[in-house]
Amino acid sequence: MSTKENFASFIDKESGKAVFVDSFDNVEFDVRIGSLDHSDFVGSVRAETDDELTARLNQLVQQVA
Repeated sequence: MSTKENFASFIDKESGKAVFVDSFDNVEFDVRIGSLDHSDFVGSVRAETDDELTARLNQLVQQVA
């Protein structure tokens, strides 16, 4: 995901779980995990670069999965 994007979604084909990421300021990104019908907030990550954002999103998703 890019820090220039305000929203992104990803679906794990094996588990069917969806990850939704959104941001109003492109520095703090809220993360929700669930399905297309229902998702729950699991945390926020702060990032200034695309690489930092990708690493922190991966880490958060692995922690709650």
